[in-house]
Amino acid sequence: MLKRISGLILIGLLLTACTARNGEPQYEVIYSLEAKKPSGAEQTGEALPPEGMESYTIGIVPKAMENPYFNAAYDGAREAAADLGMKVVFRGPQTADADQQVKVIEGLIASGVDLLAVSANDPARLVPVLKQAKAQGIKVITWDSDTLPEARAFFINMVDSETLGRHLMDTMASHIPENSEFAILTGALSASNLNEWIQWIRKQREEFYPDKKLVAVVPTDDVPQEAYEAAKRLLEEHPHLAGIIGNSSIATPAAAQAVKEAGKAGAIQVVGLSTPLLIGSYLQDGSAQMATLWSPKRLGYLTVALAKQYLDGHLPYNGEAVYNVGNIRVSGDKVIMGAPLDFTKQNVGQYDF
Repeated sequence: MLKRISGLILIGLLLTACTARNGEPQYEVIYSLEAKKPSGAEQTGEALPPEGMESYTIGIVPKAMENPYFNAAYDGAREAAADLGMKVVFRGPQTADADQQVKVIEGLIASGVDLLAVSANDPARLVPVLKQAKAQGIKVITWDSDTLPEARAFFINMVDSETLGRHLMDTMASHIPENSEFAILTGALSASNLNEWIQWIRKQREEFYPDKKLVAVVPTDDVPQEAYEAAKRLLEEHPHLAGIIGNSSIATPAAAQAVKEAGKAGAIQVVGLSTPLLIGSYLQDGSAQMATLWSPKRLGYLTVALAKQYLDGHLPYNGEAVYNVGNIRVSGDKVIMGAPLDFTKQNVGQYDF
């Protein structure tokens, strides 16, 4: 994931907004990530994989197969499967469609997997089929995007939703002038994780940036061409638009491409979620200003590692050290992998996912 970095502390400035004397929000550093060259569990604080492991088959269901973000997660899942002596079946709909996801899950149930790990396109729509899986003795967890709690044992979240949503709003606000307009380009309107982030974007705007006007929230179903067309419509329908927040890894580069083609790079600020490989060229040419994400490969690894542990009869716990991932946070039935990173023109070339 990190290239050419050793011993560099990468700091994300995340916003829990205290209020300064002048009334403007003031931020404190609430996390840091130090990249190290691991040389054993003693130095990294991580437990090495156990030996003599029982083999299981895990069905991992992404929101969509045609999404580089989930391809990177699959790379991590395969690596974990190799380390842990397990089989991973990675299968999902071609695009982010809940009904097609149900059909995929039905097929995996019929194939006799030991556990399903699902990134849900719709939190309620998948509940009946996941309860069907549980009734047949298949364990169920969610990752990346949650279902309703009764459908799964626990949810593996990439980051804290409030922290991320507030951070996206702060990033947007720092790039656009006072009394300006911005829009959100999101994925599927049914996706629980995207909706949570939008909720916290809205709340942060109301609390700290009431002069910034959110003029539209536009869904794209995480289809690149749809996202690009939606971004072009935003530029046409809102001539005074100052910025776009991309609320998914597909949306942000699509917005940047539309801004670039319109000749408005730098005039309309683009920030949001994306992988360095997808957004890198746009950061370099000024069509996008900042992107935020976590490592999807690490998320895939963590999902398989915790799936194996759950199949062995153990739930994740707060502060647990997971090999190849680090220490996780657990609150109730939700796991938080870690903190996001910000990518800019200056540092995006240091990453390879």
